[in-house]
Amino acid sequence: MVKTLTAILVATALLFGLGIFEWFYVDREFSSFREELETLYDKAEREEASGEDAKAVQTAWESKKSRLHTWIPHNDISRIDDYMSETVRLVAEKNYELALPKLEILLHLTECLPATYRPAIENIF
Repeated sequence: MVKTLTAILVATALLFGLGIFEWFYVDREFSSFREELETLYDKAEREEASGEDAKAVQTAWESKKSRLHTWIPHNDISRIDDYMSETVRLVAEKNYELALPKLEILLHLTECLPATYRPAIENIF
């Protein structure tokens, strides 16, 4: 009985520890991506962004998503990929009027997606 209770407590502690690690890791990755998006958004708002700027942000996202595949579902990553691809094309074409709403969506996703992986009651049940 003592071994069983110990095993349950160890498993619970491991799950809790992994949940906390996942929360901080996902939050940190999205925070740095959000900073890059904010910089691109500011440049696009001033109509100074180039296709190379947008491509640099997309390249940064590509390196982050390879690490995030372990922690978050493919659908969330795919949604960001879609908006990022559209943004790169629109910025390269200097179509800032349409690029800004896409960037706003990406900024919103960088806020709300990490919150869905936070160990909270609403995310557990």
